[in-house]
Amino acid sequence: MNSLAIPSSVPTTFGEHLAPAASHPLLPTALHRASVAAKTAADNKGQDVLVLDLRGLTPVFDFFVISTGASRRQVHAIVEDTDAALRATGDARMGVEGYDASKWVVQDYGDVVIHVFDADTRDYYKLEELWADAKKIDWQAELDDARDDAEDDAADAVDAANAADAVDATDATDAAE
Repeated sequence: MNSLAIPSSVPTTFGEHLAPAASHPLLPTALHRASVAAKTAADNKGQDVLVLDLRGLTPVFDFFVISTGASRRQVHAIVEDTDAALRATGDARMGVEGYDASKWVVQDYGDVVIHVFDADTRDYYKLEELWADAKKIDWQAELDDARDDAEDDAADAVDAANAADAVDATDATDAAE
């Protein structure tokens, strides 16, 4: 099984340092991808879905997405659909742990780490309390803002195309005269 990402400054067991992961220039922000993961968990009836902003608290990752599944099947559905949703954004999972036991499944996407628990295990480990200094993100508002920005960008592109067509039509009329 793969393990969680190790910062490049940490020596491996062989004394070598890991190279930093190459960033994908078209990959959405970590906040957006964390919000997509949270929405996917909620869409799969995940309970108590939250996104914690860990920037400034640890250099290892930026966001935790935490959710609870009511059954093993639901935990698996959340994990699988989250991976599919993040792959659709261009992200690639670096590792997954705990899938077979399905008590606490951790998916590592580098700057975003996703935790899917069963209820008893989440209550026992209480990650939200362990990381109590982390800011809770309104992931629904983040997705709404991103959708509004995309709609504005699309409207701007249509306006620019219409303006260019108007200029072309004026140029054609001037040339015909």
